[in-house]
Amino acid sequence: MVDTVSQAAEQTPTEAMFSADEASRGLGIELVEHGEGTALVRMTVTPAMVNGHRIAHGGFLFLLADTAFACACNSHGPVTVAAGADIVFVAPAREGDVLEARAEERARYGRSGIYDVSVRRGDEVVAEFRGRSRSVRGDGRDRSARDDGGSRDARQDTARETPGTTTKESR
Repeated sequence: MVDTVSQAAEQTPTEAMFSADEASRGLGIELVEHGEGTALVRMTVTPAMVNGHRIAHGGFLFLLADTAFACACNSHGPVTVAAGADIVFVAPAREGDVLEARAEERARYGRSGIYDVSVRRGDEVVAEFRGRSRSVRGDGRDRSARDDGGSRDARQDTARETPGTTTKESR
């Protein structure tokens, strides 16, 4: 038990987050390198990742880019999540392709950030992704926590008190 605790204490915020990311690791995504506001992840396109056109399904490319984005934006320490993201598919990827996604921080202000991710097969760009991040208050595990600091119940109470407002409970 002491070894596990000391290993966890030695992990960077990115390493700790990635080691708990069963979705990414389950798809064979590897964390290759990371630093402040940057990350590089790698994935091989498997037969289960191709669509009816025999090219990599866009959802898997998005997931790869999103993983690099998550690793980069969580490098600073506070738990950070996606506030939104967009992707542009540039070229198809195929079964067996080894893809790398490199994320780079473009701006960080307050609890928000902007990150760009290039997904490449060697030197060829496959997709470009832009993610917008938001760090959360607390440890990020409280599902009822809200960025505005209010609770779900407090907002519902306010809505119930406001004339003309319909809430789920009042329907």
